[in-house]
Amino acid sequence: MIDSQFKGMGVAMVTPFKEDFSVDFDALARLTEFLIDGRVHYLVVLGTTGETATLTKDEKKQVYSKIKNVANGKVPLVAGIGGNNTAEIIETLKSFDFTGYDAVLSVSPYYNKPNQEGIFQHYRAISEASPKPVIIYNVPGRTGSNITSSTQLRIANLQNIIGTKEASGNFSQVMEILNKRPENFLVLSGDDSFTFPFMALGMEGVISVIGNAYPRMFSEMVSFCLNKKWDDAKVIHYKLLELMETIFEDGSPGGIKVLLNKLGICSAKVRLPLANVSSKTEEKLLQLFSKTLN
Repeated sequence: MIDSQFKGMGVAMVTPFKEDFSVDFDALARLTEFLIDGRVHYLVVLGTTGETATLTKDEKKQVYSKIKNVANGKVPLVAGIGGNNTAEIIETLKSFDFTGYDAVLSVSPYYNKPNQEGIFQHYRAISEASPKPVIIYNVPGRTGSNITSSTQLRIANLQNIIGTKEASGNFSQVMEILNKRPENFLVLSGDDSFTFPFMALGMEGVISVIGNAYPRMFSEMVSFCLNKKWDDAKVIHYKLLELMETIFEDGSPGGIKVLLNKLGICSAKVRLPLANVSSKTEEKLLQLFSKTLN
């Protein structure tokens, strides 16, 4: 049976920064509370949206700890633990303090561009090393390689692998996975704007970026989908659609941080090599944000 605690909307949390680009832990606490109050189903800590690649090991430990303490068991927590060095990930899994964390999200190896057998063996090693259930993450636009449907279905049969976050945007691939997956294998959208149609095809939810700023509204849409209230879900989908697309125009998480800044939760700062969105994109984001309030 699919693990029900990861159905629905999980939020891939941003990491807020101060004006000097140090981690803003007060803002991180505000965001955590905002998301829990917004009735998200679970939180994903230090995925791509958290700018994990630019954080030090000490900063990562502090972020994991801060969110765990603020959440205090109110929602399930997923730890983002991935990379392109399999041995290093295994060492991290062995030393990680999983107190308060319920699962791992692990992105497919980037830069190395492994073949499909390499990807499978990578996840087999992680599944054997992790003391918590693992959700794999396929995002070819970032990693430079796709986990094919046949490889994902092969990985799905590994012990301790409970699901996939699918961000290929490939409808044929998604349908094959949904059609042939084991009955206990969770399939989640990695693209906010595709969540509605993908859930109509059979996905169980999303790990969301837009949910940082719209936890209640987007969570409601996902819940409508789970309950097959498609007309109600469609209204929210189209209300947020252009905004969901625009937050990625100048890179993520720069776009979503503009909205969080407008909400008074954190600054719009991102760390190099990311840069803040252009003034043109910011203006468009704020205009679209205003429309959603009506």
